[in-house]
Amino acid sequence: MNRLLAWGLLLGAASALAQGYPSKPIKLVVGYPPGGSGDFTTRIIADELSKDLGVTVVVENRPGAGGTIASEYVAKSTADGYTVLNQGHHAIGKALYKNLGYDGDRDFIPVCRVATGTTVLVVNNNLPANSLRELIAYAKSNPGKLFSASAGFGSAPHLASVGFEAAAGVKFTTVQFKGGGPAAQSLLAGDTQVMFATSPTVMGFIKAGRMRPLAVSKREASASIPGIPGAEEAGLPGFESTFWFGLYVPAGTPTTAVQRLHAAAAKGLAKGEVRERIASQGMDATPSASPQAFAAEIREEAPMWERVVRDSGAKVD
Repeated sequence: MNRLLAWGLLLGAASALAQGYPSKPIKLVVGYPPGGSGDFTTRIIADELSKDLGVTVVVENRPGAGGTIASEYVAKSTADGYTVLNQGHHAIGKALYKNLGYDGDRDFIPVCRVATGTTVLVVNNNLPANSLRELIAYAKSNPGKLFSASAGFGSAPHLASVGFEAAAGVKFTTVQFKGGGPAAQSLLAGDTQVMFATSPTVMGFIKAGRMRPLAVSKREASASIPGIPGAEEAGLPGFESTFWFGLYVPAGTPTTAVQRLHAAAAKGLAKGEVRERIASQGMDATPSASPQAFAAEIREEAPMWERVVRDSGAKVD
């Protein structure tokens, strides 16, 4: 009888906890600094979560190592629904790093995909290359002399850059930064000459004429980034590199919290004004139908991302 009473009290407490979620601020962690697509999508979805959940959602930037620093932090956080991660596919970090402090498959519950996008190839205005074909010719004539600014090992721009080098038969000297913002500043300063970047990182500079876009990292031009040719049109058929961001929580997070977070994220991403804001930065809102659907998408895509990293030659030295 005492055991039954104790079990009943435990179930009652769990039910009350579920019904009361969320009851305090939520921390939304992103592995990149302000200025890039990771930070941009995080702040948009944080606003929408806050509106629907009725609590403050605080964005915390933990940049470095292609988002793996933030991922490890969240993986080791309390699994109560109050620490959430906005990150890409964990298979990328797994393929790049030998000794991660977490397991991307085991230590997270996928919640909802947020947005999908492509990167933009830009060059410093002083570089004598006004087209992709001219850049490739210049790079072949000057192997290793062009410095490429990267947003960090394993980031979408990093993978796009090494994939481009392989496809175009050129070699850059890559300089790694802790995110797209610092990388863009190096390009503007002339310390680096070429850069693949997520569109939120560079669109303002492109519109202001402070750097020159040559192509997007898709075969065809992107409707979300008008006026910039796709790789095939620009002179490099077959090259393509895209990316996405999505929400995760630590393994063990209550199902009720996962479902509540997904519902709030999907509701926000369905709003016309939110989709327009995301599109204005060269991405598309792509919410998953459910946490289970997002998990299935991740499982299906894992071999592809592992192959992309392997075939691109990207690795951490």
